[in-house]
This record gives sequence, structure tokens and C-alpha cells, in this order.
Amino acid sequence: MHQHVETSPAVKTDRLAFVASDTEEAVAARDHLARRYGSDDPEDADVIVALGGDGMMLQTLHRFMGTGKPIYGMNRGSVGFLMNEFKDDELRARLRAADVTPIHPLSMDAVDENGETRSAMAINEVSLLRQTSQAARLRISIDGRVRLEELVCDGIIVATPAGSTAYNLSAHGPILPIDSPLLALTPISAFRPRRWRGALLPNHATVVIDVLDAKKRPVSASADHTEIRRVVKVTVREDSNVESLIMFDPGHGWDERILTEMFRY
Repeated sequence: MHQHVETSPAVKTDRLAFVASDTEEAVAARDHLARRYGSDDPEDADVIVALGGDGMMLQTLHRFMGTGKPIYGMNRGSVGFLMNEFKDDELRARLRAADVTPIHPLSMDAVDENGETRSAMAINEVSLLRQTSQAARLRISIDGRVRLEELVCDGIIVATPAGSTAYNLSAHGPILPIDSPLLALTPISAFRPRRWRGALLPNHATVVIDVLDAKKRPVSASADHTEIRRVVKVTVREDSNVESLIMFDPGHGWDERILTEMFRY
């Protein structure tokens, strides 16, 4: 379950590490902050400060998954839903005041056409996509019970709250509050049943997606940026034993951004 937890004085902010995307703006911000506050190796740091956009935050959350190191992002990219506003003053005070939210990733186990099972973690989403011009035919089961015998579509997404504002939103899926105990199951260009718009699932649900007619209609599966081609069965569940820690300023405006997106037209 996602939970919202405030930092305490026990959270150290003495040693900071700065990481940045490869854009000129992000690199300049990293170098400036490192000169001002000092910079430790990420492995030795108390807090990792990520500079860039949501892609950089996603990469950093993956990199330090399971280490117990909180990640504080500052936006030097375009969208920045997962980032805080960039300010270079009183950084350590901001870090001490920040809230920490544990994010539990999705675990994907994908069986390919050769019967080999490959696993990967996803902080944003697991997505299945057709590989050719022909639509995919998928069977959807939740917790061992078939819920949709056949979904004819371009693909389907299982998204976490952190990922609900990414690919899931582009596919007209729901936006989820960052600390909600939910997953979004969102079809991509559903042809049959045409009016099915997806589902909201409890985060303890296990989703199994069987690819029907896999040889004629091949499908790939991706966990964030890890892609597996020609899958026949994909199992997705939240891994509550693994977590990444993301930091937000108090009053960061995440809820306001969500409401703005919900009422955007």
C-alpha cells in the first residue's frame, strides 16, 4: 500500500549527491548546486537530488530502488509531474521539511513464445503493445478469475499512481493520487469491446494477460523501458517488499496538478 510519510529530524541531509539529465539546463543546475552545497558520491549520500524532468526522476528511482535513499527532484525539464520547483536557496532546509512517499514498483513476469520467463520492475507502468499492423487479442484475468475473455486492441497498460500521469494519461486513463492504493488498467485503442474504458484495481491485485493468437498477432511487453518481444503471457503485481522513496515539498502542488489535469479540456 502506498502511504504518505513525513520526514523527521532523523532523516539526514548532510551528504548530498546531484544527478542530472544530459540537457544543458540540467547539467548547469547540477554543477551550480554541487559547488554551492558540496557533492558526494551517490553511494555515500543521504539524499539524491535529481535534476531534469520526469524521465530523469524515473531513471533515478530505478537506480536507487531498494537502497533506502530518498530522491528529491527539481524540475529542469518540460513536464515535471514528479519534480519539485527548482530553487537554489536553502536546499538542506527544504530537504528536512520535505515529505517522503514510498513508491512500490510493479513486478512483471513475461513468458515469451519460447517458454522463457523474464522479469522486470516498473515504477510507471507495464504496457503491452501489438508488434505488427494487426490488432492484439488479449484475455484479462484478475486474481485468478477471467474478467475479459477477449480484448481486441492496440495494447493495454497497468499503471501505478506515479505512472498515471504518463503513458496512462495519454491513453485517456485516470489520474491517481500519488499515495492511493490503486492501479489503473487502461486499454489502448480498444476495438472490441469498443466501449470498455478500463478499470481501477486495488494495488494488491494480480493481473494476468494472455496473448491470444500470439503467432499471427505478436505482442511486446514493456516494464518502463525494459522491453520483451513476442510474449504469450504477462503477470503483473505490485511488489510491496521493494520501494523507492520520492520527496515532495510540503504544499508541492501535486494534488492541484492532478485536479488541473482532471478538469482540462
